[in-house]
Amino acid sequence: MVLTVSFLSYVAFILVPYIRHKPEVPGDDSAFTWHIFIPCRDEAVVIGNTIQRQRERFPDAHLWVIDDDSDDETSAIVASFAAVDPFVHLVQRRRPEARTGKGDALNAAYVQFNSWLPDSADRKKAIVAVVDADGEMASNALAAVASEDCFGNPRVGAAQITVWMKNRDDRRPYPDKGRLANWFASYLIRMQDIEFRTVILAMQSLRTRTGTVGLGGNGQFTRLSVLDEIAQGYKAPWHGALLEDYELGLHVILAGYENRQIHDTHVAQEALPSLRRLMTQRSRWSQGNIQCVKYLKDVIQSRHFDASGILECSYYLFLPFIQIFGFAVITVLFAGQILVAMSDPVAGQNLINNLWAIIVLGIIFGITPFAIWGVLYKLRCEPGTSWFQAIVWGIGLWLFVPYILVSISRAFGRIITGRNGWAKTRRNGEVGSVGPVAKES
Repeated sequence: MVLTVSFLSYVAFILVPYIRHKPEVPGDDSAFTWHIFIPCRDEAVVIGNTIQRQRERFPDAHLWVIDDDSDDETSAIVASFAAVDPFVHLVQRRRPEARTGKGDALNAAYVQFNSWLPDSADRKKAIVAVVDADGEMASNALAAVASEDCFGNPRVGAAQITVWMKNRDDRRPYPDKGRLANWFASYLIRMQDIEFRTVILAMQSLRTRTGTVGLGGNGQFTRLSVLDEIAQGYKAPWHGALLEDYELGLHVILAGYENRQIHDTHVAQEALPSLRRLMTQRSRWSQGNIQCVKYLKDVIQSRHFDASGILECSYYLFLPFIQIFGFAVITVLFAGQILVAMSDPVAGQNLINNLWAIIVLGIIFGITPFAIWGVLYKLRCEPGTSWFQAIVWGIGLWLFVPYILVSISRAFGRIITGRNGWAKTRRNGEVGSVGPVAKES
């Protein structure tokens, strides 16, 4: 009962600010200088298109493309752009220093960027963005984060924009496969778009109220002067957690600055049509979440977090533990009911007689908190779709979320066995992407 009430309360807390969100007023992006870090490892399939799109949309922004010792043509592709465009820079890493994590790759770009940047530059006006190799920011992204409520406010140190799935309408992710495989793949893709544009965005809406907005690995922006302060205290801006983005967001707040979530722009990325690759990605995220629990003491002791901020951070950091514990409790209670019903005919008959009530309660408290996001997704993101489709999406999300338990279980398993390496998720366009994923270490 305690777990159920806590979960439903959290859903209500994130739902209200998400619904009440008001349109944001863009700012003047020419008031800042922009530098986009793009970490790459074997990204030849997507990096050329990404560079071209970003240069077209943001002609005054510098691209710092980090090749993490790729085995494919990534380095050559980036070098070909850099040779003719002074706004494109190749950050080349080589093993054994390379392939040690996304945070290390970003730190390498930070070092090279610092050596390039003139001493006279205004570091408070220099904004560093991080975009995935397949990421495409909307053309209004820079203006959106340049608003008076975002980087126009000197107290704001970092911002995160909304994430969309660029292939959300793809009905045949695998042209060489059958109808069932493509249906399941398109289902996974759509669920990821719903997840990011409703549930995760709603979580960020609550964090806006509690002052604990988190940063994501794609579409994050940080003031260079804030990265400098973090580097002075921790030797580098990004650190070793597999969730280096959320870790950076915590450090920004601990340094005395505020984070912002910007709703009215986005960065588009590829959703994963493969369940196996999705599990690899989400297990890494879950493990990074668990690794960040070590910062809870700093959060509690910091004067930059109030009571609501401490509560929200504590809930999020302990969420993997709560979810595993909750699943164990439900499993034990369910098994206990079945055993009692099998051993006691009276109890078994009572269970049958009250089965309708159990089903109704299950729908209200088990399915509805997830299904409601399908309705909100239609209203906010896909207004042209039918209400039937919205209900189907909502039920689909309810069927989708159990992946969390699998990813968390894998994350705990990796921690117990001492596997803390970074496992890259293959791009959809890579040859053989349907096959085995990159080996986890």
